[in-house]
Amino acid sequence: QWPAGSYTLVKAKTGCPTGWHEGWRKQDNEDNNNKNELTTGHHFYGTFGSNMKFYYCTKGQQTTSGTQSWPNGNYCILRQGISCPPGFQTGSIYWDDEDKNNSNEKDGILPSGEFGKNTLINYCCRSDGSYSTKILLPTEKPFYLLRFTSSPCQQIKGMIATEEIIKTDDEDNNNKNSNSGSHPLNDGGRNNRLYYCYYH
Repeated sequence: QWPAGSYTLVKAKTGCPTGWHEGWRKQDNEDNNNKNELTTGHHFYGTFGSNMKFYYCTKGQQTTSGTQSWPNGNYCILRQGISCPPGFQTGSIYWDDEDKNNSNEKDGILPSGEFGKNTLINYCCRSDGSYSTKILLPTEKPFYLLRFTSSPCQQIKGMIATEEIIKTDDEDNNNKNSNSGSHPLNDGGRNNRLYYCYYH
């Protein structure tokens, strides 16, 4: 079963775990000479062109789950509500979305953050175990975690991990992208670039 508590994962094409809440966020990325990048053959559910629309799966407090905490390791999930599950430290990533005729949209249940003309998402990350130690999480359906400080993806017992990278071409003019606290690996600079781990 999924660990106790509330948290959010990015939705894979195979859908959300049963009983979880869903939502989506469309980000209006840079209009001028857009260079959005997404790993070929990725497994994200959404629409991806010069703008990106991601879907999210959120486990509420009421959703049936195990009583166990998230296992030690080196990975990140998305924060839901005011705090992270036990063992995680929180942080955030800020996207300076397109300024001109901004068409950001949202609907449903989203991770903790700010979703106006720009986008801020809060994360929960931990590095209290080795990525190579296989952790126990549900294996019946594919899902995503994010890379934190280790080079490879966290290993999960009974699952194959594949890295999938997303780079958003963010606002060119007076760009204000930023990171804070414990956040997923992001080495894009003026354009955010995140490393997801797809488990199947």
